[in-house]
Amino acid sequence: MSRVSEILAELVRIPSENTPPVGAEAGCQAWIADFLRELGLDAEVYRLAEVEGLEQHPLYWPGRDYSARPNVFARLRGSGGGQSLILSGHIDTVPVGGASWTHPPFGATESGGRMYGRGVWDMKAGVASALAVIERLRRESITLRGDLLFESVVDEEFGGVNGTLAGRVRGCLADAAILGEPSKLRVTPAQRGGRIFHVTFRSAGDIFANDHGPTAVEQLSRFLNTLPGFQAMRLERAPRSDFYLQANPVPVFVTNIQTSQWGSSEPIAIPSQCRLEIYYETMPGETQQEIEAQFFEWLDSISSDRHVFPSPPEVTRPIRFLPASFTPRDHPFIKHFSACASRVLGSPPPVEGIEAPCDMYVFHQFGMPALLWGPNGGNAHLPDEYTDLDSLDQSTEVLYEFAKSWCG
Repeated sequence: MSRVSEILAELVRIPSENTPPVGAEAGCQAWIADFLRELGLDAEVYRLAEVEGLEQHPLYWPGRDYSARPNVFARLRGSGGGQSLILSGHIDTVPVGGASWTHPPFGATESGGRMYGRGVWDMKAGVASALAVIERLRRESITLRGDLLFESVVDEEFGGVNGTLAGRVRGCLADAAILGEPSKLRVTPAQRGGRIFHVTFRSAGDIFANDHGPTAVEQLSRFLNTLPGFQAMRLERAPRSDFYLQANPVPVFVTNIQTSQWGSSEPIAIPSQCRLEIYYETMPGETQQEIEAQFFEWLDSISSDRHVFPSPPEVTRPIRFLPASFTPRDHPFIKHFSACASRVLGSPPPVEGIEAPCDMYVFHQFGMPALLWGPNGGNAHLPDEYTDLDSLDQSTEVLYEFAKSWCG
């Protein structure tokens, strides 16, 4: 097992699930801080509540509990005259979930060239790569000219992003940033945006009434049957991006449907309500106001039929809007990284946008060029999440060589 795989295994074995409004990142953050201190770095473990001005920042999302969820920051100081670089990663993972796993979610099981575990790909692999790079630089006594900054942040999943924002508000800024998201060995300077709505339909009447009125299930059915119309609207109105050349760059998904409890412990009855979660993605250049207006325009058009909808469905926003964002592909930082990756890998990696939203937009909004870089893997947010270990070695080697080249 390579050194970076050993570090990754240690991180995976420490649960750091994000279950808003709370999370369990503290144990993993303590391990990372100890790791950095053993290398002689002054690792700072700080609470988000200590960051002056964070809660007043326009990008801050309220309602999360950070009482035991610190960020970790360290700086490998350069000798001067070089460019600075941030290696950033979120240590929180989505929960294990209720579905069954073949491999223990916190076992860091190695099998067939893969490592399995919750967060092993999204994105503890990226954090492990950054730590392996810093360790190698220290052990080889290499002094960079520019500062190399490291951070492990909390609460990126479920649209948190406040941990990433805290680093910027606190003053952790550099000439460029690399986030260790699982990019599949692609140079990814762009992220899609994302919007989630919870939609609630309510029944009028009961099962024993002669005229029970429209039910929540009928309303749900109308919503689902007409949803392709909203997808067509999104395809027609969304701007095109050369980072996203797929036939459908702005997919629309129903990610959850909930009605009554199942089983003989529940009475046979018309469900009083049905809840649905809809998630749709956006392109660079689209604003929150535009894409939300499109949704409500479509929803109003289908719910105006009072024979099915006695009252309009209730819509709530469970998490923040995540905007699409990008660094231009011809930016010197992107070109420099692509050239370095080409030398290490032996062929040019694709320069594309990643398929999902993340926290990279925060760096862009603070004026920093940024990209996502990480190994191959699969099953992010699903059972038996895994990382390809050969790919992890490759991605780490690229990161190591680039840090030397960029910082000097």
